[in-house]
Amino acid sequence: MNKIKLMSHLVAGYPSDELSLTAARALVDGGADILEIQLPFSDPSADGPAIQGACTEVLQRNYRTADGLKFIETIHKEFPEIPIYIMSYGSLIYTPGVAAFCKKAAGVGVKGMIIPDLPFDFDEGLTQACKDNGMINIPVAAPTMTDERLSKLANAGFPYIYAALRAGITGTNTSIDEKTLAFLNKVSAGGSKVYGGFGISNGEQSGALADSVEAVVAGSVFVRLITENKDNKDKLYEAVKAKAKEITHS
Repeated sequence: MNKIKLMSHLVAGYPSDELSLTAARALVDGGADILEIQLPFSDPSADGPAIQGACTEVLQRNYRTADGLKFIETIHKEFPEIPIYIMSYGSLIYTPGVAAFCKKAAGVGVKGMIIPDLPFDFDEGLTQACKDNGMINIPVAAPTMTDERLSKLANAGFPYIYAALRAGITGTNTSIDEKTLAFLNKVSAGGSKVYGGFGISNGEQSGALADSVEAVVAGSVFVRLITENKDNKDKLYEAVKAKAKEITHS
């Protein structure tokens, strides 16, 4: 059985910093290779109900970007070998200044940025700010892109591209079919490595994707498990770890 690379998604501070850290440990122990940590945002455009609900709950305790960065620093110190990517939205990094934000992110151990609502060719200086701070910008490719635009992105020289496997929001199940694999081929046509996600929740899906992506991305499935088990730290750890193992060892 081959190990499948997994980028797993966590909402910083959900449902508490302690339990979020427990979930991070479970993900790493279950085989996650990359942690994609979302800074909670009030008006997300790509997140489904599970992640939106988690963000709302965290923001209700007046959680700030600084709290999220401190949380990321804690994880980085415990798992320095695991790359951490920040996932968030443009206004959150644009408000303090893209260059200033990237400097802060790099300072707590972040290796890359995934900002879905910043287009790759109008990114407010994000790609350059990432380079200046030893990070990478990971743009998002969507199946709704025209072939011309997708080709432009694929050939723009990004080391990694995040491929959203279907249109819409995260969290609902995605079927991996010939159309999906053809889309992934287009995304990787320029030599970029591809992370594939949106609606990945089981080992069958990750197995179907494994040969076409650098890593599979799973998020809502873990947020749901955290929500279901947030009253029992040990159960939360075991459930998240078991799901990560399923996705990485199919």
